[in-house]
Amino acid sequence: MLIVDVEASGLDYEKCSIIAVGAIDFDNPSRQLYEECRIWDGAHMEDDAIAVHGLSREQMIDPAKRTEAELVHTFIAFSEPMDDRTLAGQNVSFDRDFLQAAARRAGHTEWPFAHRTIDTHTLCWMHMVKRGLIPPIDPEHKRSALNLDAVLNYCGIPEEPKPHNALTGAKSHAEVISRLLYDKKLLPEFEQFSIPWI
Repeated sequence: MLIVDVEASGLDYEKCSIIAVGAIDFDNPSRQLYEECRIWDGAHMEDDAIAVHGLSREQMIDPAKRTEAELVHTFIAFSEPMDDRTLAGQNVSFDRDFLQAAARRAGHTEWPFAHRTIDTHTLCWMHMVKRGLIPPIDPEHKRSALNLDAVLNYCGIPEEPKPHNALTGAKSHAEVISRLLYDKKLLPEFEQFSIPWI
């Protein structure tokens, strides 16, 4: 699995740009990638996104940073030695769609990743149901309340530090996947936190 977390200038992958990517090779978790880039010319910048990732508008347009095209080339190159490049993470369709849109903008004609992904939300929902627990529902919106912090807490890990960072996110996704699928800890950053169901 290729654990991934994308930070973007907004929510629409056609109008907004990637600003950072964190990735971890699940089979070899010491192989990690963290890259930042400037937004592509004309990309939208949304205040709600800035509140999540904490990068200023000036940081997002910094001409000293690499381009989004260079970032996506680096990400794809990072994945090439892997035997299993199935993308995984929390709400990973967001990350996949942003990366695929960035690859199109960069001129990639062969997208190397499958549409199928592994989502930590689904893994956690299933894990809870199999243990006889009722997954939490957001009463206002009448939908799942298993966001990343809820999944982390279920797996015995404190909430992710704010503002959100792509590599911190990827590490969080990798750790909860290991715990949910294999009942095993994965990364040294989380070693101190016990797995609640063991």
